[in-house]
Amino acid sequence: MTAELFRAMHHGGTPLVLPNAWDPVSARLIAEAGFPAVATSSGAVARVLGYDDGQLTPPSAMFAAVAQIVRAVDVPVTADMEAGYGLPAKEFAERLLETGAVGCNLEDSLDGGLVDVAQQADYLAEVRAAAGAELVINARVDTFIRPVDDPVGEAVRRGREYRRAGVDCVYPILAPVDQLAEVVEGVGGPINAHASPGGPTPSELAAAGATRISYGTSVHTYLMTKLQELLPTLG
Repeated sequence: MTAELFRAMHHGGTPLVLPNAWDPVSARLIAEAGFPAVATSSGAVARVLGYDDGQLTPPSAMFAAVAQIVRAVDVPVTADMEAGYGLPAKEFAERLLETGAVGCNLEDSLDGGLVDVAQQADYLAEVRAAAGAELVINARVDTFIRPVDDPVGEAVRRGREYRRAGVDCVYPILAPVDQLAEVVEGVGGPINAHASPGGPTPSELAAAGATRISYGTSVHTYLMTKLQELLPTLG
């Protein structure tokens, strides 16, 4: 499956909904359920591999996990790659393309704080230059999960800069539904919103203007909670 096909899914009449996978089994289930693409969750993949979230997974392990998921399904796969694991942009793009993934999610947080917007925009532009059109780049904006005086205004400022850097989609993670429309209007272009079991629904997020909706670690967390509840009944 090509990046062009996946990119086109961001411009359809209905939002692209992506329940995030963490291994080949979950990816197959998502594809078999009829979802047109699979997104990975870096946090869930990290936990499956025995690491915590926050750039603690060795890059080689994360790339290998993504490659396994790509091989397991016949739909496009986009990989959540945190902040790029400290790799130079060209190396990052080349190694990700080797996995067969056609997209990536890159966040603008590092060590618990926001990365300078110009620095992040430069990195995203370098990834775009290295990958050309072969990667659909989703730029995560973390102003709603970091201490920021004006999270909406800063999300718009960052989103515009990232769009100028050549990204395909902007992801203001955990933007409240009642503030998402302002971000959508301010940034322009495709906007990714975050859904979760029991949280904002895809229809609510679509009404606010989201064109791509993903679940992050929330599905994996939900299922692990159910497993914790089940285990005491099995003894």
